[in-house]
Amino acid sequence: MKKLFALLGIGVCMSTAIAAPAAAEDWKQKFEKVTDEYFDQVYFHYGPTNGTLTGYHQYDAQLDDYSRKNIDAEIAALKEFEKRIEAIHPDDAAADFVPRSDRQMVLGTIRSQLLTLETIRPWEKDADGYSSVCASGAFVLMERKFASADERLRSLVAREKQMPAVLANARVNLKNPPRIYTEIAIEQLPGIISFFEKDVPLAFADAQDAALKAEFAQTNAAVIAGLKSYLEWLKADLLPRSNGDFRIGANAFQKKLAYDEMADTPLEKLVEIGWADLKKNQAHFNAIAKELEPAKDPREVVEQLGANHPAPDHLLDAFRATFDSLASFIRDHRIVTIPSDARPIVEETPPFMRATTFASMDTPGPFETHATEAYFNVTLPDPGMTPEQVEGYMHSFNIGTVISTAVHEAYPGHYFQFLFLPRAPSKVRKLLSANTNVEGWAHYTEQMMLDEGYGQPGAGAKDERESKLLRLGQLQDALLRNARFLVGIQMHTGTMSFDDAVAFFQKEGYQSKETAEVETKRGTGDPTYLYYTLGKLEIMKLREDLKKKQGAAFSLEKFHNEFLGQGSPPIKIVRQAMLGDDSPAL
Repeated sequence: MKKLFALLGIGVCMSTAIAAPAAAEDWKQKFEKVTDEYFDQVYFHYGPTNGTLTGYHQYDAQLDDYSRKNIDAEIAALKEFEKRIEAIHPDDAAADFVPRSDRQMVLGTIRSQLLTLETIRPWEKDADGYSSVCASGAFVLMERKFASADERLRSLVAREKQMPAVLANARVNLKNPPRIYTEIAIEQLPGIISFFEKDVPLAFADAQDAALKAEFAQTNAAVIAGLKSYLEWLKADLLPRSNGDFRIGANAFQKKLAYDEMADTPLEKLVEIGWADLKKNQAHFNAIAKELEPAKDPREVVEQLGANHPAPDHLLDAFRATFDSLASFIRDHRIVTIPSDARPIVEETPPFMRATTFASMDTPGPFETHATEAYFNVTLPDPGMTPEQVEGYMHSFNIGTVISTAVHEAYPGHYFQFLFLPRAPSKVRKLLSANTNVEGWAHYTEQMMLDEGYGQPGAGAKDERESKLLRLGQLQDALLRNARFLVGIQMHTGTMSFDDAVAFFQKEGYQSKETAEVETKRGTGDPTYLYYTLGKLEIMKLREDLKKKQGAAFSLEKFHNEFLGQGSPPIKIVRQAMLGDDSPAL
């Protein structure tokens, strides 16, 4: 009898083994089907502007709807898809790594959005979100000529007809917002109004359909009137009663890190890590500053470094001039394979983005097939600034930070991530990303390029002094990200005030007062902007762990190619793919 049961047991095992491939295929097919439905019915349905950015132009005539009814519908849809994807549970031992890790990413995205809508609730707090979605909804139809001017204008008219409702929903939804959020919205709105008055009509000057152009004149005028009325309402009504708290709290902060970045390090430990890296970078900066100016305090050297900047009207050309030397160095030193010789287009930052960013890379979506230009946006000083304010502002674009920013945004930072994206192993990896990967990579490259020799005399610098200035610029940018790391945690967990944060950026981050104010404003609405330093540290640990494993066979170029070829998932997933284990990311 025992022998019979043993044979039956073997038979069961054999049957299971034979059936495993079919079962594995079955769960993958189910996951792909449900995920496709999630992207169509939730992700892009409730974020159609993002759909246009992605290259899915079936969403071009739709605009993000912030009515309470629509918000509640999105919450319900998210919860439904969370359950559906949770129910598709692969056998981790047998499942393919890519779909298994993609499943984790989709669930993290869903849970993060639920946390945003139900707990953080920016739709009740952030007045700028409403006016900026009007601007971005128009801008994504303007910036790339993926269709004729008439076709894109037709989509814009459809979107503009929905914009008054967006602004009306703002008046209903906004409940005791943080004062700083309302102030940011008020600061941004004149630029947004000017954008609709001047830039939008100019972008569609080539449209031919006379009736359509006449309709656009009406819808655009209505949007401009609505934005002006919204600005007055913000000033007269909302601002006086904007007494809310922008802090999301420790619990929401930790959850957001887990959902967005798969990071589970306790906040107290993160603060320790952040301080250690900040002090390391300060010591490096101070040592080089002493070499340059032995008699001066390092902070005086910061001021001297800041004063060495291009004239504002030459700033865009200064960035363009970096591309040749960076590309040549990358190619000659086998840093990473350059997939294309096409260059990004350097231009001024769109008006609705200028209050909270100095520079950014705007690349086409992964499924955009007709208009594939990439734009390197740079924010020039505001025309209303005094000469003293312009000078303080331009300190952020000194000789060192211009190179560091060009590396971060373009060669081999964000622009290379865009160039490698077609190699990503799945649709999920093309559509979803983690900031610790995206911004972590770009920040990592700033230090890596100098460590590999760029910025030495004859390789990006004309002499030893300029080489040291470039390193100081890189370190100043690193200290900026160190300050973000600590300010984000401490402001949102209640141990640092807004004014304390501004002072921290100046004292510990070696930033100008103007930069400190912009960065602190950003931190109120982007609590986890520690992802720059966090991701950089995770990538550096991954590189060192892979070096130890591979020994003499390790290749920096191969490491970078394989890293970028993963898409931009959380570093924990990249580690599993490249190391083959589940060792700690930090």
